[in-house]
Amino acid sequence: MNKNTPKFQFSNVVVVRKNLVGVIVKTWGASKLRGVHYDVYVRSWNRIEEFDEEEIKHFVYDKELEE
Repeated sequence: MNKNTPKFQFSNVVVVRKNLVGVIVKTWGASKLRGVHYDVYVRSWNRIEEFDEEEIKHFVYDKELEE
């Protein structure tokens, strides 16, 4: 994927710091000094933190289907 194209969008549920769930609240475009980065609301911390794209993973929803 192009380094200037954001991988995440507003309201995507993501994982940061290996086990913390957060939500993308702002996407910052790439510049000469820094690649694409995001403001993420992290519920466990009750605040918004900034993360580079490489530090974020998609949250995978786990479903149990009933017959």
